[in-house]
Amino acid sequence: MLLALSTSTRRSWAAALAVVASLGLGGCGYNDFQRLDESVKGAWAEVLNQYQRRADLIPNIVATVKGEANFEQETLTKVIEARSKATSIQATPELINDPAAFQKFQAAQGELTGALSRLMVVAEQYPNLKANAGFQDLRTQLEGTENRVTVARNRYIKEVAAYNVLARSFPTNLTAMMFSYAVKPSFTVQNEAQISAPPAVNFEKPAPK
Repeated sequence: MLLALSTSTRRSWAAALAVVASLGLGGCGYNDFQRLDESVKGAWAEVLNQYQRRADLIPNIVATVKGEANFEQETLTKVIEARSKATSIQATPELINDPAAFQKFQAAQGELTGALSRLMVVAEQYPNLKANAGFQDLRTQLEGTENRVTVARNRYIKEVAAYNVLARSFPTNLTAMMFSYAVKPSFTVQNEAQISAPPAVNFEKPAPK
């Protein structure tokens, strides 16, 4: 039938169909998926940025603590090992589409958070470190970075929640299946509890020489 129509008429029909298709996609949540997917990616990029900022601070912290005589070596070693484990995971944008890889990344970062918390608590037992201006500056930078990590994580959790509601709700879940918008992983309650829990520290004084 369209072949029998004039060129201008066919163009008009094509334009009309395009408008209808566009409205259909908008109505089924396609445009919302596009918007929320980009928001999640942006939030995740900021999480990675803050975790990298933290990782970059650790070598200087370790170097400063190493200068303290009789510092608890087990605590220091755990920080070094936890940083190595966390930075060995390739933190790519695609990680948020792989629940298993995301969980591994989350666990490694949580382990590093715990190791750093213990290090800072132990450092309080060493007067020289408490009086070391360079160490205290690094400590302040670390605390600021941890706050930025928390803000970035909370934003990511919020963006993922909005996206996942759309992906699970009817009828937008049909759009999700059609265009492969899978539910995305988020930071878990258990992980939050692990990060917020105070570290267990045995305050044994260094043996006298």
